[in-house]
Amino acid sequence: MLKDIQNSHDDRKIPIWKAGIKNLLYPVNVLDRENKVQHTVARVSLYVDLPHHFKGTHMSRFVEILNEQRGNISLRNIGAILTSMIKKFDCSTAHLEIRFPYFVEKTAPVSKTKSLMDYQCAFLASFDRQHEPRAPSTALGTGQDLIVEVVVPVATLCPCSKEISDQGAHSQRSWITLRVRSHELVWIEELIAIAEAEASSGLYSLLKREDEKKVTEQAYARPRFAEDMARAVAQKLRQDKRIVWFQVESENMESIHNHNAYAMVVSAKA
Repeated sequence: MLKDIQNSHDDRKIPIWKAGIKNLLYPVNVLDRENKVQHTVARVSLYVDLPHHFKGTHMSRFVEILNEQRGNISLRNIGAILTSMIKKFDCSTAHLEIRFPYFVEKTAPVSKTKSLMDYQCAFLASFDRQHEPRAPSTALGTGQDLIVEVVVPVATLCPCSKEISDQGAHSQRSWITLRVRSHELVWIEELIAIAEAEASSGLYSLLKREDEKKVTEQAYARPRFAEDMARAVAQKLRQDKRIVWFQVESENMESIHNHNAYAMVVSAKA
């Protein structure tokens, strides 16, 4: 019989908060508001706590748990995956991160040309069998927690530059990151729409000349600081009764500075 090194004793008396596997490429299904389901490829990370007396955790078991749900990994069965991790590892806490590109069909403002725009999204889930969830979720059960993360690329035009310049104003690509806990389903498309509405302009994969003119003029008419966007998005999320907690980050990749502008707002709700 082969020796089980992972289960051997460790005498350093240092527990590990998270031990597991990180960035495993795996196919997943994501709820799509327009097409019901979207098939994509995610980077999946799975972790459990490791008591101080165990030397290591069994990496193969994490992949076995994923394979049990092969072809069916989605928001609907995240709770089942977490529960399986708790049982198989006999641990107190389990963590699951699913990071994936999500595609939305966008229509150019003038030419009406359609193209696919990608957004980086994530489901960040955890299970602590010793505590109640910090926020209820229709997808998860008692002791389980879920945060939905969406990163939205946008364009911003500097209000200060516009105010002090005789001609033009500097602009840049920016990122708005939304993280929410909710007790009802909040569509990824809804979070994207909120972020783009509070930027100087949204981005597109395909623009004709007439679209480019429209987008740049719109951005010039709607200057935004990073702070403006963070506050405006937070205000919209605060008004949504489905959302019980949120965090908003806004970061401008400054075009005339060698640093980025940054702002963050965190909900006061638990």
